[in-house]
Amino acid sequence: MRPAKPLQLSKKAAATLDQWCRSTTLPHGQIMRAKIILQLAEGMSPSAIAAAQRTTAKTVHRWRNRFEAEGIEGLLERPRSGRPTVIDKKTVDKVIFFTTKRIPEEATHWSIELMARYAQVTPWQVRQIWKAADLRPHRLKTFKISSDPAFADKVIDIVGLYMNPPNNAVVLSVDEKTQIQALDRTQPGLPLNPSRIGSRTHDYKRHGTAALYAAFNTLNGKVIGKVANKTNGSEFLSFLKLLNRRVGADKDLHIILDNLSAHKTPAVREWLEAHPRIHLHFTPTSSSWLNAVEGWFAQLERRALYRGVFTSVPELKAELQRFISAHNAHSAKPFKWTKPAAHIIAAVGRAKHALHN
Repeated sequence: MRPAKPLQLSKKAAATLDQWCRSTTLPHGQIMRAKIILQLAEGMSPSAIAAAQRTTAKTVHRWRNRFEAEGIEGLLERPRSGRPTVIDKKTVDKVIFFTTKRIPEEATHWSIELMARYAQVTPWQVRQIWKAADLRPHRLKTFKISSDPAFADKVIDIVGLYMNPPNNAVVLSVDEKTQIQALDRTQPGLPLNPSRIGSRTHDYKRHGTAALYAAFNTLNGKVIGKVANKTNGSEFLSFLKLLNRRVGADKDLHIILDNLSAHKTPAVREWLEAHPRIHLHFTPTSSSWLNAVEGWFAQLERRALYRGVFTSVPELKAELQRFISAHNAHSAKPFKWTKPAAHIIAAVGRAKHALHN
């Protein structure tokens, strides 16, 4: 028998088929067809390909013919025969109306089973309608809109510091993390091993709390921290004095912080008057997300505290200091803010309008 001529493939087609073969998400049949065409291009015989792909030579010839006639598109699945399932408009409108305007008697929100029973449709229909309308009753997004009358001015001020910091100045994002608990597990956890995730006991023992003052430098991402036993006006003033010592006297110091009363005590205001190079910029009320240090606190929680085991407060304090040192040495990078102030102000305005309408 005369051997079949090798299939001619363009570089683009070969690259596409090779990408299909390495995919972990494409259907098995599509990957098999790609392998057949690539092996034909290598000069393998249809019988050898059929044996390698556990199919028949007839199938190999069919996909070769279709590829030669239609190209890459010929290897894709064609629409199958049969009448497509149709959900009538009345059913769609009823499910959407119930989902958005009604609440089930036995729950606070809809589930697929509840909606199917109330609307007298199948669970499959509920899934399809919700998917098409992008409805997700099981999810709930929390929000809080600032009522600060100076919201726009404060946003412009703070975002301006992030995106266009003053010359010869250092911008610090400052906040305190209070009531950090020194938690110890009642029993040692099981370590991570192949085929077994790490574990820990659900219950724990409390050994006290500590507080952390942190100043996040937006220019280089480094953190100046101070561990304390509590948070109050005198501790905050002590932290301001630490920042004043740690930052060169030849630079102005712009500090972004929230509206905690401890930040505005008479002692703090009096000290600031004696140190005019330090400028405080307060975030709007209910807008702590504008403070860059909050992102660093989230890292601290995930990487050092959530899985941490501390048998005493001194041990917790040592870990806080260790994490700050490790962050400054290995993870610090400049902070980049990408949303202009006008974008934030407009988004909050739209949220207020939607809430009141």
